[in-house]
Amino acid sequence: MIRLAIAEDQMLVLGALATLLALEDDIEIVCRAEDGNTALEEVRRLRPDILLSDIEMPGLSGLDVAEAIAREKLETSVLIVTTFGRAGYLRRAMDAGVRGYLLKDTPSDALAAAVRKLASGGRAIAPELAELAWDAPANPLTERERDVLRLAEEGRSNKEIARQLDLSPGTVRNYLSEASGKLHASSRIEAGRIAREHGWL
Repeated sequence: MIRLAIAEDQMLVLGALATLLALEDDIEIVCRAEDGNTALEEVRRLRPDILLSDIEMPGLSGLDVAEAIAREKLETSVLIVTTFGRAGYLRRAMDAGVRGYLLKDTPSDALAAAVRKLASGGRAIAPELAELAWDAPANPLTERERDVLRLAEEGRSNKEIARQLDLSPGTVRNYLSEASGKLHASSRIEAGRIAREHGWL
């Protein structure tokens, strides 16, 4: 039996995925999580064979969770199922050790087949995206620059960002300046937009 955890912040989608995959004779849903932090806690606790996860969620993103799973050397394989068909997201997912990357319009039988493929040690990447990954430029941003840009994108001031990340406002200003320079952006807003479009946040 393949033990599967699902992380998805939209309740309707979470319920649909769990219901569809639970119909399969060889798949057992061991956990449903509505945010990335809960997903990571449950993976640590339950050690499922596979975590099926969205990318954008409250708290940790699906890619953040995948990076933590790889860093902690947990044996759970990660299958990303998302609406984001951008090369930058796929490249970052692959760099994080993700073994599967599918789009949300994937038919349910193909999704179940991908779960089985990962469970047997294989990979499953949406064919229409596979070629994109090799042409995707590398993410030029450091992890800290990404953190700062995400908060700036939400409209937070330098002081608010500094307080949340335990940095000085001057350091936040430097990170934003560095990120804008790397992305050839004229402002923090434009830098956030460029990074988001490339799948680098």
